[in-house]
Amino acid sequence: MNVSDLREILQYVPRFRERTFVVAVDGEVVASENFSNVLLDIAVLRSLSVKVVLVHGASHQIQHLAAERGVKISNSDGIGLTDAPTLQLSIDAAIRLTNEIMEGLSSVDLRAAYINALITHPAGILGGVDQQYTGKVERVDVKALKLLLDEGIIPVVPPLGFDGEGRTYRVNSDSIAVEIAEELSAAKILYLAPGNAFSGAADLPRQLSVPETQELLKKRRQDFAPGVVSKLEHGARACMQGVPRVHVLNGGVNEALLNEVFSHDGIGTMVYSNEYQQIRRIFKKDVRAVMSLIRQSVRNEELVRRNRTEILEHLEDYWLLEIDRSPLACVALHLYPEESAGELACLHVSKAHENQGHGKKLMAFVENLAREKGVKDLFALSTQAYSYLQQKGGYHSADPSQLPAARRAKYEASGRNSMVLLKTLRS
Repeated sequence: MNVSDLREILQYVPRFRERTFVVAVDGEVVASENFSNVLLDIAVLRSLSVKVVLVHGASHQIQHLAAERGVKISNSDGIGLTDAPTLQLSIDAAIRLTNEIMEGLSSVDLRAAYINALITHPAGILGGVDQQYTGKVERVDVKALKLLLDEGIIPVVPPLGFDGEGRTYRVNSDSIAVEIAEELSAAKILYLAPGNAFSGAADLPRQLSVPETQELLKKRRQDFAPGVVSKLEHGARACMQGVPRVHVLNGGVNEALLNEVFSHDGIGTMVYSNEYQQIRRIFKKDVRAVMSLIRQSVRNEELVRRNRTEILEHLEDYWLLEIDRSPLACVALHLYPEESAGELACLHVSKAHENQGHGKKLMAFVENLAREKGVKDLFALSTQAYSYLQQKGGYHSADPSQLPAARRAKYEASGRNSMVLLKTLRS
């Protein structure tokens, strides 16, 4: 870990302190070699005063137990009909697994407690078929969960629920995570799926809004494993019900949990309910961030030197691209209205976030903004990034004489001998 990594982590710590994360782990992940590392990740979260509720599935264990006992099961994941033999297997497998998880948490010095926090009712008759012992969450015992969380105890919630008359029902763990997260006003749900669920999901986007998630599933549902589809569906539902962020992660990757939580871009797929990534105008308080972003490029003579006063004088020209409220790129649009011209300037993306399309996004943003301002000719000056501007932005070489008079005077006085690039904007 280097200093920049540590700084990136530290900016998240105050934001998440005393917030609640719901970590939902598939049974197959619990059975994997990497689960001991997941427990260590949870221990790190707790050390940073993040409250954690652990929800687990048991499909993997139910299937194995059914094979051992020679029982044919009606379903293993809590979706679809659950008959009496399947329910009994589900109870045996889930309770055994809950105990194993609590032992694991104890091994990393974390206190945990199994809690019967779900009041359920039968899923009922769906498509003309009685779902028997498949349940649906009716109510979450929020008071009991909060009592444990406030005492620093991790509630462990199995995929089982009970009705008012003591009957047990099999409940899908993905849906349980949504209900608990909503009732606790959790900051995140983190779904950990087994690695094999991602075999066909190599191109799964890093971030998806709720509409984008719904559109992706509508067009490409068959491209993803059922477990991933379920988590994306429940993630979108959670966001619509008020959970800000839902993350779908490969539970077989070491430190996946920490890398997802404490980095801008993460390593999984995040479904979000509000503006996760935005381009916004800068304020006075942002000037230091802009100067910090461009400092190295100024030293490398890629960008012209700007001081605080110069930026403040043209504050309305500057824009920041943020991810989760952290600035990672900037750009400026300087206007020359008397000649219907504009300058794309101070385009910079932090080194840690290069080659992810942020520069191209900022160029497109400036072009649209320039059109709104009546700009016909957009130009840029560059000593080292001219190939990028030509290839990615569609600019072409121009003569300095084509610059607006005021800008031409500054160009000649600078002595930088920058290449002049021009792009005519179509309305």
